[in-house]
Amino acid sequence: MTESRMAVSRFLERYGIWLVVLVMMVALSFLSESFFSLLNLTNILKQNATAALLALGMFLVIITAGIDLSVGSILALGMVSSAVAAKWGVPWWGVILVAPAVGLLCGALNGIGLTLLRLPHPFIMTLGMLNIARGATNLVSGGVPISGVDPRVRYFGQAEVDLSFIQDGAGLPVSLLVVLVCTLGLWLMLNATPVGRHVYAIGGNPQSARVSGINVDRVLVLVYTICGGLAGLGGLLLVGRTGSAFPNAGLGAELDAIAAVIIGGASFFGGRGTVMGCIAGVIIMGLLRNGLNLLDVSVFWQQILIGFIIVGAVYFDVVRRRASVRS
Repeated sequence: MTESRMAVSRFLERYGIWLVVLVMMVALSFLSESFFSLLNLTNILKQNATAALLALGMFLVIITAGIDLSVGSILALGMVSSAVAAKWGVPWWGVILVAPAVGLLCGALNGIGLTLLRLPHPFIMTLGMLNIARGATNLVSGGVPISGVDPRVRYFGQAEVDLSFIQDGAGLPVSLLVVLVCTLGLWLMLNATPVGRHVYAIGGNPQSARVSGINVDRVLVLVYTICGGLAGLGGLLLVGRTGSAFPNAGLGAELDAIAAVIIGGASFFGGRGTVMGCIAGVIIMGLLRNGLNLLDVSVFWQQILIGFIIVGAVYFDVVRRRASVRS
């Protein structure tokens, strides 16, 4: 392979996913006049803030060659728990802490259960937590939505930073700022700390990581705890955006998170992927859903299309892995 072709290959590997985002935005602007409206773009940001937090947590787990099927249920449990806490008279600042705290607890239980019980795969523990958290959600809520959320609790999911000095009516969603802070924090952890290097090492080869002195169990507990915490935080944003907590929230959200992570270039086999690639995957999923809605495509066809995209992304990952092994 010539030097120029290698340079092009490296460029596409690093920035190709963002070229896809750019192409999608250009295409949607031609297909729908409503796409580039301020209202639509703001709605895209708000609607995908929760999905971004779930994807960031799932990305961290997938780097270790794991999976977390419980994030959607943890999100719902965090939502409902915060709403119930508000009904019990907990101060608004305490209510804000409830959803992330519930997420951290569930995530820690996932990690401890996986490592302490020596389960053969995270699928088992997180599938159990999926059912536990969903059942607890229905028990806590009585199976019905809970409304009447304090406006101060809704701030993180609903409020906007006024940008009218740039354009009349312009505003930056606070939920986007939350996502940006979490993205930066995760990026720093993975790229500037020993823990980040340990996470990638475990995904590459857990046995080698253990032999080299890495406390694999401790890192895995941390990873699943962070994943759960981000899901709980996502629940706080969602309850803020909708103004109510409903027990069926987050159904299938774990699949969207997995799809975004794989589309963003992370390897299902672990040890590979970037935070910015994960965010690009979330944006692609968000643009896809928004564009199909603007084009009035049935939600059932959307599910079919996204299913094909997930299969295609995983297949591409398998082909890429085989090619790297041969080389």
